[in-house]
Amino acid sequence: MLNKEVQLAVEKGDMLPLMEEFYTIQGEGFHTGTAAYFIRIGGCDVGCHWCDVKESWNAALHPPTETDIIVANAKKYADTVVVTGGEPLMWDMHVLTSKLKEQNLKVHIETSGAYEVTGSWDWFCLSPKKNKLPVQSAYDIANELKVIIYNKHDFIFAEEQAAKVNPNAILFLQPEWSKNAEMTPLIVDYVMQNPKWRVSLQTHKYLNIP
Repeated sequence: MLNKEVQLAVEKGDMLPLMEEFYTIQGEGFHTGTAAYFIRIGGCDVGCHWCDVKESWNAALHPPTETDIIVANAKKYADTVVVTGGEPLMWDMHVLTSKLKEQNLKVHIETSGAYEVTGSWDWFCLSPKKNKLPVQSAYDIANELKVIIYNKHDFIFAEEQAAKVNPNAILFLQPEWSKNAEMTPLIVDYVMQNPKWRVSLQTHKYLNIP
């Protein structure tokens, strides 16, 4: 149990349950191949069975960390920061994003969009999940829609999501890693037949980097 002072700080966004932070190459989606500092926030109740960071789900396992410390670490490494999880929008992101922007950092997010949008984002990557669909505010501001393809039905889900997202969002289909060999050829064929979509691959896994 957190004491009341820490609990209040977490609720305000002055502290966040930090799982890990690391400097690496962006592996997925529009910014693939670019350097970025990743901030992984603990806590997620979306519950994807194929999630490759299930250790992020329980926020209580990840110590509340002062936002000032997170920002100080980030500015040492890169001019682009990616906030991910877990599901970062379970928490109030206003404090974190405003302090990152004060340091002239570009601030990106990767989110399921299942919670109301907080914070100010230079790039909003929406990766919707069937278990808990995005809220309208996430569809409205998404720069990028990234749908994970685990089975053939996910193509139908992808089109349903593309119909809801704003018209400027860039559309990506990405194979779920354990189904990579099976789904990638289907994605390639689908994109060739439906060229509004692009292929996204988890290139960081091919490169064996975080």
